[in-house]
Amino acid sequence: MRPSQRKASAPAPRSVPAEKTGLHPRNAHRARYDFPRLLAVSPELAAYAAKNVHGDVSVDFADPAAVKALNRALLQLHYGIAQWDIPPQYLCPPIPGRADYLHYVADLLADCKGGGVPRGDTVQVLDIGVGANCIYPIIGRHEYGWRFVGTDIDTQALASAQAIVDGNPGLRGGVELRLQASPTAILDGVLLDQEWFDLCICNPPFHASEQEATASTQRKWRNLGKDKAGGNSPVLNFGGQAGELWCEGGEEAFILRMVEESSRQPTRCFWFTTLVSKAASLPAIYRALEQVGVWDSRTMEMTQGQKQSRIVAWTFCDERQQNAWRVLRREQAGQR
Repeated sequence: MRPSQRKASAPAPRSVPAEKTGLHPRNAHRARYDFPRLLAVSPELAAYAAKNVHGDVSVDFADPAAVKALNRALLQLHYGIAQWDIPPQYLCPPIPGRADYLHYVADLLADCKGGGVPRGDTVQVLDIGVGANCIYPIIGRHEYGWRFVGTDIDTQALASAQAIVDGNPGLRGGVELRLQASPTAILDGVLLDQEWFDLCICNPPFHASEQEATASTQRKWRNLGKDKAGGNSPVLNFGGQAGELWCEGGEEAFILRMVEESSRQPTRCFWFTTLVSKAASLPAIYRALEQVGVWDSRTMEMTQGQKQSRIVAWTFCDERQQNAWRVLRREQAGQR
């Protein structure tokens, strides 16, 4: 038979790993999405779930509504979140990667504590840029029982996050939200007198401009083969507003400001941490940490599918201060 007469063959079955081994061992999302259980807790997901070309049940990750429905189901199934919604066009986060961040910083606390991961609401976490989705407090409260203070410059985002907190008993009493009144400040102006945190976490704006964010979205659509479909304009499948996606100077400039502000309040937090998406940002961050004289800094690599990122953590606490923190946490744990 000539090549032009050959019949098209069915797609070869692919080998799908049982686990996403790049994720943290405690991450609830290492296994493939369990769509029967997801559909059982969130029937609305059925409108977006279908078999793909490989015969697997999935959703169209280029469809923002499908991503939002999947997130709602994941939060219900794994974290007991019965009420969760975000305003249109706000960031709908990839939950497995967000969970990884918290599990890695939990290990950081465990390492410094000299034992297991500290749990309970004596552990205080400052979430810079909590966002409309409130994702880090959701995961951190469920997995470790930590208490959170979330800050944001966007009043609509804070209103959305507050609605999530109010709508879920497991969050009420364990999450406080504060407005950062200055769009150029990060830590300044949101910390109360005599307030200390075990962790500060941050997912900084990635891009340096709206144009850069749009170009990134267009590249993703081309990779998904969606740029020619129906003539639709590319949309952000995970959404995102200006403060969530871009700021002047991008993530590097944001993190450098965070380092500088942390040096002015060095003992208000045991470990300052931030996500760093671009490896090219690391040299400037390391130089800044050296210039402000941190006692210790660490970089934790993370992998989610094809995406590589990392957490950079730093502390100004010396050995005496770290030992005092360990003693305090043991005493508080014994009092519970």
